[in-house]
Amino acid sequence: MALLDVLGRRWVLRIVWELRAETLGFRALQARCDAMSPSVLSQRLRDLEGAGIVEQVENAHYRLSREGNELLTALAPLEDWAARWAERSR
Repeated sequence: MALLDVLGRRWVLRIVWELRAETLGFRALQARCDAMSPSVLSQRLRDLEGAGIVEQVENAHYRLSREGNELLTALAPLEDWAARWAERSR
């Protein structure tokens, strides 16, 4: 599946997570992603834009698209499961 190929790339889910609540500029997004290299961030943003998950708005700021927000909704059960798993693993 093409979507799983995109989502399986390193940093992609982290970028989606960081954009979940707000629009961020390139540098702010890079800082929140443990200062990943600009070239990797740029490539991942292009991948996500190509998949329709992220969109660029004014001044090189990025936000989740409607599809990106739908993806977060679809991933919510996984987030719930991960929280329960983390609690049991303590």
